[in-house]
Amino acid sequence: MKIGPYQITPALGLAPMAGVTDKPFRLLCRRMGAGLATSEMTSANPKLRGTRKSAERLDHLGEPGPISVQIAGTEPEQMADFARYNVEHGAEIIDINMGCPAKKVCKAWAGSALMRDEGLVEAILRAVVGAVDIPVTLKIRTGWAADRRNAPVIARIAEDAGIAALAVHGRTRDQKYQGTAEYDTIAAIKQSLSIPVWANGDVDSPEQARHVLEYTQADGLLIGRAAQGRPWIFDEIRHYLETGERLPEKSPAEVGEILVEHLEALHAFYGEARGVRIARKHLGWYARAHPGRETFLQQVNRVDDGRSQIEQTQAYFERLDNILGAAA
Repeated sequence: MKIGPYQITPALGLAPMAGVTDKPFRLLCRRMGAGLATSEMTSANPKLRGTRKSAERLDHLGEPGPISVQIAGTEPEQMADFARYNVEHGAEIIDINMGCPAKKVCKAWAGSALMRDEGLVEAILRAVVGAVDIPVTLKIRTGWAADRRNAPVIARIAEDAGIAALAVHGRTRDQKYQGTAEYDTIAAIKQSLSIPVWANGDVDSPEQARHVLEYTQADGLLIGRAAQGRPWIFDEIRHYLETGERLPEKSPAEVGEILVEHLEALHAFYGEARGVRIARKHLGWYARAHPGRETFLQQVNRVDDGRSQIEQTQAYFERLDNILGAAA
């Protein structure tokens, strides 16, 4: 999959997720097979640029390229200015968020709420594309509501405005993350455009990945929630698409090693106190498929120092591995 001058190989991307796709997680997913990892959404509001959170989101040191940064806002010139600002800080692809269904984002008429105003969509896209010399991509949903699936119209506007690639989540805004994704709209958009199209929504297994690619004829897949606690899903899908065979399931010991690497990266990036707190949601995701999860999480979430968090995590996954080995 080609976005501007960049060849995305494999054509499997980590979908931007607020509060999740921070630098430690992006680095881990890239190491485990993602061809692209886009940053979590950052507001174009200039009043927020001096915050600690914004500084952390501008930190791309050591990340493999291309560096893809997602921005959100409602004012064309403000979005254009913020795109330039991110280019100055290392962005190589600017991604525009018009897909977030979160209430606080839509209340400000950002995210997927913008799909209600096609004229404003066009103004924002043309302003951002005209402001930078790097590829600009766009992420949308199939529409605002079930009776307003206007994604095909937005897609044509995007292509005409110079958008380099389009990502479509197979739900409307009012669905949020409920129900199941539909792929007919994505397939119709792909058929009508000449720019690359990412399919997004409910890609949670190698078999589903192949089904969505075949059904939609999309150029690539964006994977979001299925990568939470399972960043190796990118390697699993790549291997399956290439060979038709599944990689073996990771042992608890292997999962524990990856999780400890993730914990250490979070502690280093955010500092120990914040890193320990931020890590708790990831602990829940990694442990969700394993027995004894509730007891482990109750215990590990009481600790507030990095060493204890890591030691308890190692002990839990080693114990699972021993149990599995004894059963075999």
